[in-house]
Amino acid sequence: MGSQLALKSRIASTQSLEKIFNAQEMIASSHIARAREVALNAKPYSDAIFDAVQALAEHTHIDHPIVKSDEKNPRVAVLALTSDRGMAGAYTSSIIKETESLLARLMDKGKEPQLYVYGRRGVTYYKYRNRKVAASWEGDSDKPGVEVAESISKTLLDAYMLPADKGGVSELYIVFTEFVNMVVQKVRVLRMLPVEVVPEARQDSGPIPESTAAQATPLYTFEPSLEKVLNAIMPKYIQSRIHECLLTSAASETASRQNAMHTATDNARNLVDELTRKLNASRQASITQELTEIIGSADALNKEEE
Repeated sequence: MGSQLALKSRIASTQSLEKIFNAQEMIASSHIARAREVALNAKPYSDAIFDAVQALAEHTHIDHPIVKSDEKNPRVAVLALTSDRGMAGAYTSSIIKETESLLARLMDKGKEPQLYVYGRRGVTYYKYRNRKVAASWEGDSDKPGVEVAESISKTLLDAYMLPADKGGVSELYIVFTEFVNMVVQKVRVLRMLPVEVVPEARQDSGPIPESTAAQATPLYTFEPSLEKVLNAIMPKYIQSRIHECLLTSAASETASRQNAMHTATDNARNLVDELTRKLNASRQASITQELTEIIGSADALNKEEE
C-alpha cells in the first residue's frame, strides 16, 4: 500500500508539471511569431548601416575610432546576452559557454577583457561565482525595447571612447544567439568595434585591371567634415547592432523555450504512463496476494471441519 501511495503521489505531481510545461509551451508559441517578425524587420536597417560603415572603411583612408583602435590598450569589452527566465533549455548555458571560451581566447592573446552582462540568468551566474561584472542589465529579455539597447550602447560607447589611462577599452565584442529558424539557433560572437573590413569576394580568380579597379572605387565627400559625420554615425551604428542582437536573441530564447517545453511535456506524459503501469502492476500484485490469502484461509477452514 505504501508503494501505491508513493506512485499515486508521483503521478499527481508529474501531471501538475505537465500542465505547467504545456502552458509555457503555448505561451511561447503565441509569442514566437511576433518575436521573429520584429527581429527580421530590424535586420535590414542594421545591415544597411553596417554596409555603409564598412564601405567607408574599405574605400577611404580614415583615422577614426570606428575603424581604428588603440593597439597599446589591452582592455576589451565583452557583452553577453542571456535570458531573464529559465525553462529555455540550453539557451543561457550555451551563451555562457561561448562567453567563457571568448574570454579565454582574449586572455591568451594578452588582452584584459571586461565583462558586461544582459539578462538575470547570466548576472546570477557570474555573481554566484564572484566574477567581476563591469555593468549589467535585467528585464524583458524576451521582448527588449529600444530603451535598453540605447542604455547598453551608451555604456559601451563611453567605455570605448575613454582614453586608455582612464580605463577605456580598445575593442567591443558581443555574444548572442542568432535566430535561424524554429529548430536552429546559433551562438555567435560579433566584434562591433573597431569595424572589421571584409573585402568582397570576386567571382573570377584573375586580376582586375587598374583602370577598372579605379573606376569601381567609390569616391566620398563629407559635409561638414569626415570626423563629424563618423561621430554622428558611430552611436547609431552601435545602437542598431545591439538592438538587432537583442531582438534576434529574444526570438531565439522564445523558440528555445517552446522546444524545451514541448520536450518536457512529452517526457512528463511518458513518465505518467510509466508510473501508471507500475501502479497497475502493484495493484494487481496486491489483489493477487489478497486472493491467495483468502483461498488459503478457506482451505485451512475446510481441513479443520473435516
